[in-house]
Amino acid sequence: MLTNNNTVLQPGDWIKGKSVDGELIIGYIESQSMLDGVVKVTVAKSDNRETFGKTIPILSKNVRKLPLSNAVNKEQILFLIDLALLTGDEEWFIKLSSKLNSINQLVDGVH
Repeated sequence: MLTNNNTVLQPGDWIKGKSVDGELIIGYIESQSMLDGVVKVTVAKSDNRETFGKTIPILSKNVRKLPLSNAVNKEQILFLIDLALLTGDEEWFIKLSSKLNSINQLVDGVH
């Protein structure tokens, strides 16, 4: 377990950070190395389109853990569904799809 500014970083955490080349990265931690203070991050968004979906090393001091977010509206859920598809997270996709279906049923039920 690595720490960064009193925040514990763990595999699966979503982070925002800068790559070695200074590119803005948003992704999630795949693994970490305590010896050299590096986290391996699967990139969901970046200034460099070539890194989408790739796993790259980033110094833990250059990342910030993103807060957990509860999507509350349809647009947010649709965005997160796209992100789940991009990252290949089937379990998250199923949860989000279920939440979206619940919202659609509520909306369709109100006329």
